Amino acid sequence: MASLIGVMPAVIVRQRKPWRRKDGVFMYFEDNAGVIVNPKGEMKGSAITGPIGKECADLWPRIASAANAIV
Repeated sequence: MASLIGVMPAVIVRQRKPWRRKDGVFMYFEDNAGVIVNPKGEMKGSAITGPIGKECADLWPRIASAANAIV
């Protein structure tokens, strides 16, 4: 049995709930996804499968560079 680590900081990169962008378009993804980050905001992993939102890419460029698509 693995030891319990506790709460870890993460960044949500996809969400199923629709949200409205400033240009009026409603955006949503088919699943929820997050990336675990360290206290400096750097990814603990090395890859992101699937697209991420443009808003996430604007706020976290290091996470955006690991994504294969930005929507």
